[in-house]
Amino acid sequence: MPRKPRERRKRTGWRRLIPTWRITLLGLAGSTVLGIGLFVLGITLVKVPDAHATATAQSNTWLYSDGSLLARTGQTNRQNVPLDKVSPAAQHAALAAEDRNFYSEGAVNFKGMARAALNTASGGSTQGGSTITQQYVKNAYLNQKQTVTRKVKEVFIAFKVDATESKDDILSAYLNTSYYGRGAYGVQAAAQAYFGVDASQLTAAQGAYLATLLNAPSAYDVSSATETGKQRAVARWNYVMDGMVAKKWLDPEERRNTAFPEVQAPKSAPGLSGQAGYLVAAATSYLTDRGIVSDAQLAQGGYTITLTVDSGKQQQLQDAVQSQLTDNLKPDVRKVDAAAQAGAVSVDPATGQVLALYGGADATKHWVDNATRTDYQAGSTFKAIALAAALESGARTQYGERITADTVYDGTNRRAVRGAKGTPYAPPNEGERSYGQITLQQATDWSVNTAFAQLAQDTGLEKVRATAVALGLPADTPGLGAVPSIPLGTATPSVLQMAGVYAALDNDGRQITPWLVKSLAHGGEQVQLPGHEATQAVSKETARATTAILRGVVDDQGGTGYRAAALNRPAAGKTGTSDESRSVWFAGYTPELVTVVGLFGQEPGSGKQIGLDGVGGAGNAAGGKFPAQIWTAYMKAALAGQPVNDFAGPSRTPSAGSSASTPSSPAAPSQSPSAGDGADTATGRPGDGSTGAATGTPSPRPTGDGAARPTRSPSARPTGGPSRTPSAPAESGIGGVGGVLGNQPNQQPNQQPNQQQTAE
Repeated sequence: MPRKPRERRKRTGWRRLIPTWRITLLGLAGSTVLGIGLFVLGITLVKVPDAHATATAQSNTWLYSDGSLLARTGQTNRQNVPLDKVSPAAQHAALAAEDRNFYSEGAVNFKGMARAALNTASGGSTQGGSTITQQYVKNAYLNQKQTVTRKVKEVFIAFKVDATESKDDILSAYLNTSYYGRGAYGVQAAAQAYFGVDASQLTAAQGAYLATLLNAPSAYDVSSATETGKQRAVARWNYVMDGMVAKKWLDPEERRNTAFPEVQAPKSAPGLSGQAGYLVAAATSYLTDRGIVSDAQLAQGGYTITLTVDSGKQQQLQDAVQSQLTDNLKPDVRKVDAAAQAGAVSVDPATGQVLALYGGADATKHWVDNATRTDYQAGSTFKAIALAAALESGARTQYGERITADTVYDGTNRRAVRGAKGTPYAPPNEGERSYGQITLQQATDWSVNTAFAQLAQDTGLEKVRATAVALGLPADTPGLGAVPSIPLGTATPSVLQMAGVYAALDNDGRQITPWLVKSLAHGGEQVQLPGHEATQAVSKETARATTAILRGVVDDQGGTGYRAAALNRPAAGKTGTSDESRSVWFAGYTPELVTVVGLFGQEPGSGKQIGLDGVGGAGNAAGGKFPAQIWTAYMKAALAGQPVNDFAGPSRTPSAGSSASTPSSPAAPSQSPSAGDGADTATGRPGDGSTGAATGTPSPRPTGDGAARPTRSPSARPTGGPSRTPSAPAESGIGGVGGVLGNQPNQQPNQQPNQQQTAE
């Protein structure tokens, strides 16, 4: 009797949601067939473009804001070489950096792509999962856009290329089409650009550095990168070197004995002489640092870049530097004159647009942009930030009194800061000079270090630092630490960054990061640029009060920036002179325009920072001299024909007993003055950083802190206002600056200096 077939029980409830094994098997089979079909279809439909058709770079056109031509760039620096003309060490370095299994794997690494996609989707850093074959395809046949369409094409073309070309040919083509920065396409051009050798002579260390650059050419160029960029470059170099050891391409002992290679300084491209090279470089950094375009995209060319720079103001700034500084330099007679490097930036405070930028004498001769470099101290221009921090935070003196322009501070030389924890900080005033009891207004006009050191302590060092960041200085600016020396300018921001800080003060406290690119077009289509939103860094009241105090630096006949008063317009500003006069500054503004000028001492050849005393035959260097003169000449030309406007808010109210209320010339010292820092022997007026003994007898020392009770009368006006940045305390971390944390005797306020100091 035949057996009755067993009835299949119907699944009920949640079991109905689970597919049967038959359905699962059919689904897998169908997916496989579909996948194979799609793959075959892709291989059939996606054609390999003409090799190198899109890898050939085009020119870029750079325009001033009015559409007039600034420069054209884009001549491709490329010299293809066969693989046997690339040292094995350099080949292995590229493989260790980008694709260690290149010779043993296929054209596409799906596992790596999936891992990179998962990491990016989960919020991690963007990672590459491409093989060298895929990267070569992207360089030679496609573009750098991160789109799904481009990635799909890349995969199919990579399979075709891998099937028709040998691994050696692909590696050779990859090395010859990759962009290494400095306008160098291919390993041969890169070897010459960074080390001055042919690709066949590259060592393991040099090859590893070139392989490091493939990740981020501009950011990892150690000659111009930020400190963070340099650290990342070294970390990536170590990764490549260790990878070579792991793959047995480099002996471990040789690895241990190999140091990071010495990289040559970059040379400007031909045709970018004068200021054009600096403007193009600054605009390039603006675009690439913000991820608007990549180095490789820009290097491929075809872009039209319109800058915010006004061609008229640009010429006026160049003329001001020429007439006020360059024409006075005689490098054949005075050695220091050859070291003088000027940098300047002019900004529209209402919009943040950079209207003019001076980077140096000639971009083809002096490749470092003095307007954007970040290796010289800001000096006393930083005191404006300390002022804003004190006023914004409602800071009080050690007596508990609210700090204003009329607050009286003790300006005694090397007076130890009160209220600080640990070893006392006792900065010197310029010329070891004591001022006695002076108002904060006077301390600003004359740039008295001891008063500002106490002001920062009363405010809170971290608040001063936070205010600097809010006003526009990058948080990782070298030397920008919450240390006692912070108000005296041991940080090293660029001229461009300081222009942004002063623009925020001029713009009622609204901070807009200065920007250089007005529009960007590629292939006739506009590329969207980021907006420029203002953030309220400090209140309107604080900005206006700070401006009112800074006007004294210019208006006070004894102020360190008195030369800028020749502008004959309402103006505010601050001078700055760093340790040993290695840098001197003037940062100033009118209601319409902000301009910052810096002069830096850089020894020709070695690049070593040196002092500027004696430059131009003008005695001791000071921000109130050449920088203020350049500023005044430029601002006169730039504002010519425009209405004279006053700053918003109340006009400057002189402090009780301040020099602003007694505009007569300072009393002469007991001995005939000699030309000193900032000296004007005809008038006896000081410049920032001038030396001189105070006249009159200082008031008694206040008990316990740096601010005297306001009922005390300030001492007689000194002969000038020094403000060189004293040595930083040990914890400031500024290279080449010694510490003075209480290791010097504190001069009593009722003592005069042992010898008559030189006056103007």
